[in-house]
Amino acid sequence: MIGTSPRPDVRSLSRADLLGKFADWNVPAYRADQTLDWLYRRRVSTWDAMTNLPRDLRGRLAESLDFSRPEAVRCQGSVDTTRKFLWRLQDGALIETVLIPANPALYGDASDRQTLCVSTQVGCAYGCRFCASGLDGFKRNLSPAEIVGQVIEVENYCGKEAAQQGLAAPQPGGERMIGNLVFMGMGEPLANYENLIAALRILNAEWGVGIGARKITVSTSGLAPQIQRLANEPPQFRLAISLHGATDPVRDQIMPVNRKYPLKELAAAIEYYQEKKGRLITFEYILIKGINDGKDQISPLAALSRRLHAKVNLIPYNTVEGLPWERPCEKAQERFLAGLQELGVTATLRREKGHDIDAACGQLRLRTDRELKPLTDDPGIPDK
Repeated sequence: MIGTSPRPDVRSLSRADLLGKFADWNVPAYRADQTLDWLYRRRVSTWDAMTNLPRDLRGRLAESLDFSRPEAVRCQGSVDTTRKFLWRLQDGALIETVLIPANPALYGDASDRQTLCVSTQVGCAYGCRFCASGLDGFKRNLSPAEIVGQVIEVENYCGKEAAQQGLAAPQPGGERMIGNLVFMGMGEPLANYENLIAALRILNAEWGVGIGARKITVSTSGLAPQIQRLANEPPQFRLAISLHGATDPVRDQIMPVNRKYPLKELAAAIEYYQEKKGRLITFEYILIKGINDGKDQISPLAALSRRLHAKVNLIPYNTVEGLPWERPCEKAQERFLAGLQELGVTATLRREKGHDIDAACGQLRLRTDRELKPLTDDPGIPDK
C-alpha cells in the first residue's frame, strides 16, 4: 500500500499522462504545461494556487488526482551545514532526506549548489549489518510522487526558512537550490526500480524539476540484474556501488546481498554498464574499524577499482545505537586513503558531514519511531 488515497498523485504522472487526461476531458494541451509549471517551477502546494487555470479545471483536478505533500517532522543541522529532514507521509510512515553543502569531492562534477540525498523506500529489506535503515524491517516502496516530493519540499522548506531569517532564498521559477541528487538514502533504490525510474524521468525532464542526468547518481548495494537494466535506460545517470568490501569474505560478513550477487557477478554487471554508458562509477566504502579498514584490504580494493575504472569515496562509519561497529581513528582513515592513492586509485575521504545529526541512513527515523511508539501504543492517544 502506498499512501492512503485511491487516486493517483499528480507528481507521479508524466507529461504524457497529464496530456492524455486533459485530452479525455477536452481540455487544451497548453493547460497541462501550465499545471506542470505550477508543480515543478513555482512549487505550489495546492490546486487553488494555480491561478491561471480555470476554476472548474482546478476542481476537476482536485477530484481526480491526489496532491500529497510530506509533512516536516524534524530538521537537524543549520543552514550552512549538513541537514537531515524527517518527513511523515500520508500513511504515517517516516522517511529521511539529507541536504549536503556543496563539495567538489562528492559525486559527479564540482558544483556551487547543494546535493540532496534522497530515500526510495520506507525501511530496507537488504539488511546491511552496519546500516540503521533496515533495523526496523522493510515497510514499503515509495511512489514516484513521494520520491519527487522530497526534492520539492526541501527547497520549499529552505526557502521559507531563509525568508524568515532575511537571507537569500531559492525563488520559485528561478535557479534550483539543489544541483545534485544522490539516491543513497533509506532503502535500496534498484529494488524499487519502476517507481525510481518514473521519478528520475520527472526529476530530469525539462517540463519537470530539470536536473541534468549527469547530476543524478543512483546507488545500489549490488543488485546485478537491475544494474544492467539501468544501463539500458537512455539518460546518462551516474552509478555508485555501496561496496564496503573488496573481497567476498568481507562483503559476506556485512552485506547479505553479496551471497546472491557475489563480486564476480557484480563486476560483470558493472562492466556491462560501462560498455553501455562509457562512464566512470563510484565505489562507496564505509570504513568500519576492524572489519574492512586493514592494510590487507587496500590492495584488493585498488585492484578492483582499477579494473572497473572506479573512483573510491571513503566514508568513516557513523555510529548507530544498537550496532557494534566503530569508526576507525583519523590516522587509520588517512592511512587507508594514502594506500589507495599510492596504488594509482582516485580516492577521496569524506570529512565530517553530519556525524552529529544522526547522519547514518535511517537513524533519525528509527529513533523517532521508537520515541513515538509509546504514544501510539497508549489507547488514550489517537494514532496520527
